[in-house]
Amino acid sequence: MTEPETPPPVPSPRDPVKPLPSAVAFLGMGLSSAVCVGIGVALGIWADDAWHTAPALLVVGLLLGVATAASSVVVQIRKYL
Repeated sequence: MTEPETPPPVPSPRDPVKPLPSAVAFLGMGLSSAVCVGIGVALGIWADDAWHTAPALLVVGLLLGVATAASSVVVQIRKYL
């Protein structure tokens, strides 16, 4: 006679996270940060050229890009906490 097969173990929420998904999450954070800062700088350069206010709006765009990037990273990190 053969024994009945036992079902595979169900992973619990406490199982360790596999390294690949966490690496992809960090890559996503870095990419979104770079895009946010890049867009802020690009808009600042464009605004400086349009209104001849160099470098004031470049600095404003950079600060807004950094703030947006930090906000994006916080939102992404909260998924794992």
